[in-house]
This record gives sequence, C-alpha cells and structure tokens, in this order.
Amino acid sequence: MGESFKDLLVWQRAVQMTVAIYKLTSSFPASEQFGLSNQLRRASVSVASNIAEGYGRSTKGEYVQFLGHARGSNCEVQTQLIISKELGFGSEQSRQLAENLSGEVSKMIVAMMTKLRK
Repeated sequence: MGESFKDLLVWQRAVQMTVAIYKLTSSFPASEQFGLSNQLRRASVSVASNIAEGYGRSTKGEYVQFLGHARGSNCEVQTQLIISKELGFGSEQSRQLAENLSGEVSKMIVAMMTKLRK
C-alpha cells in the first residue's frame, strides 16, 4: 500500500468521476437542482469518500466493508445516469465520460475487494 489513499488509482478515478458528474449536472434543468442533480453529486462524492475512509480504517474487514459502501454508491450513480439519459438531461459526451469512469471505478473496487478478502 502507498503512503495515502490519494495514491490509490481507484480513489483518483472516483474523484475524476465526481468532477465529470459535477460538470454533467451543471447543465441539468434548474428544476433538478435539488433532485437528480443533487442525488448524482452526493452519490458520486460518496464513492471516493468511502474508498478513503475504508483505507483509513484499522482492519481489512472494515476496509472491505467501506469498499462495499463505495460500490453501492457507484451503483446509485450508474442508475441515476441512466435516468438522466432517459430524461434527456446533459450532453451525451459528458454523460458518456461519467459512465465510463463509473464503470472503471466499479471494476477496480471489485478487484480490490477480491484482493483484500484473500
């Protein structure tokens, strides 16, 4: 393990995903400021935050548990991105970037969980 959670590629990707989601949701209708836009932002922030919190915990079991929370939040993000697409919110290019990053983060979290459980 590195010196810090900031050294984790999965955490870095989760932060990139959050930035992509903030940019995507900035073009959502104003009526969504407290709706889908807010939910997407909160769920995406939760992914990187849970990865960091898990890293800071004292046991592997706790780490895996927080990675599980991150995975759950990432599933929320993916669901909300699908809903935003169905509603025609945001640009296709911005949404595709967020979806790709979310997919990458998902695979990385699963791989980390598998490794930590061994």
